Amino acid sequence: MSEQVLREQLYEAFKHRAILYYLIYDELRKEIGPERAEDILSRAIYRRGVERGQQRYAKYAPRDLLGLKDAFLGNLADGGRMFQPEVLASTNEQLDIKFHACPLRDAWQQYGLSPEDVALMCRIASRIDDGTFEGAGFRFWADTWQPGGEGCCCLHIRPK
Repeated sequence: MSEQVLREQLYEAFKHRAILYYLIYDELRKEIGPERAEDILSRAIYRRGVERGQQRYAKYAPRDLLGLKDAFLGNLADGGRMFQPEVLASTNEQLDIKFHACPLRDAWQQYGLSPEDVALMCRIASRIDDGTFEGAGFRFWADTWQPGGEGCCCLHIRPK
């Protein structure tokens, strides 16, 4: 199998994941309302992030942000091309990474979601990052995509 075919399959898998997130949210929203649906899906995604953070990045906590940066960026899909990260700040006191692309956001936009629903889904999906970095032992917050915004998420990681 060629590298191009594998790359296409990888991008399709991310698109599939994005649409599944939305369809699960949509079904939950119909049954229990939008706030509870967001809460439940967010908690599940966060839990998976905690598992990943403990497995992959806990050895860098609480202060090795430079090691974390190299490990995290080195694990991004398609060598980072999928998210197009830009490191805005990188010291052992702060790590800020701006993503200029996101296959999940792109999939929701292509699927026809309103900008407000895309922003909601970005907020829900970003809980994986909250779980990943908090589960690894760091302080973390993200600025998720908003309608009219440039690029996508901006991750902020600090020592705990």
